[in-house]
Parts: sequence; structure tokens; C-alpha cells
Amino acid sequence: MATFLDRFETIVRRAKAFDARDGQDSLALHPFDRRNIHPRLPPKVRKLFDDGHYAEATFEAFKFIDKVVQKHAKVSESGMKLMMQVFDEAKPLLQLTALSNSSEIDEQKGYRFLFSGAVMAIRNPRGHEVNISDDPDTCLDHLAFASLLLRRLEQSGFA
Repeated sequence: MATFLDRFETIVRRAKAFDARDGQDSLALHPFDRRNIHPRLPPKVRKLFDDGHYAEATFEAFKFIDKVVQKHAKVSESGMKLMMQVFDEAKPLLQLTALSNSSEIDEQKGYRFLFSGAVMAIRNPRGHEVNISDDPDTCLDHLAFASLLLRRLEQSGFA
């Protein structure tokens, strides 16, 4: 679970975005800070982004998500097979909800498909194709999604 200080930091970062007095300060922030990209993503992701290698930054972020899931599930599988196995609502290796009612079961199932879809639709093309070139906004959208997935793992105690 996220610690009290992690939650406090998130609140402070979000509050900064609503400070009308210093609208100009937000322009000086790094795009990762403006978009609240998760700080646990490897430093390599930010370096690739800063150097203009947007597709590679996305690829590295989702490789990291894959490795985090592997580590917590203690499974050597990777990619779509890993995500479908680990988040299976019938017998999850990583349980994101209490699974005590249909809503919680549906949420687990939904995250199963979100994690799997992220690997199939975002990570895989950047790992297998040679002509993928993302713009900064697309990369930031992908990294925000990776951040959401990582935060959901942390919220469930898989930090």
C-alpha cells in the first residue's frame, strides 16, 4: 500500500496544478510532473523521453510494469499470457479487489484486460516493429496509463 507520505506527495502535486497564482510555474515543470507520471518508473524512461525517443520511453515503461507483475506473482511468464494468468478473476495470483461481489469481480476482470491490453497494444508494437515513432503527447498518454497501472498495483499492496 502507498505510504502516508506517498499519498501526501500526490495530493500536493495535484494541488499545485490548481494554484491560479502561479500559472506560469506549471509551464516550467517537466512534462512528467505536469502529467503526474509515476516516480517509480525507471530513470531510463525519463532520459529517453527527454532525448526525444518517445516510443522507446513507452516501451521501457511497459517492460517495467511487466517485470513488477512478474516479481509479485512469482511467475516467469511474460506479456499477455502473464497478465491473463496473474489477474484471472477466478484464481488471481495478484488480487486487486476483495472479489466479494460481482462489482469487485468485474473490476478484477477489467484490470486483467487493461494490463493485458497494455502489453498487446502499447508495449508489443514498440518492441517488435522498427518504424514506430510516437510524439511527446502520445508518449505522455502511454506513460500516464502505465502510471495508473502501477498505482493500482500499489493500492492493492504490491509496491
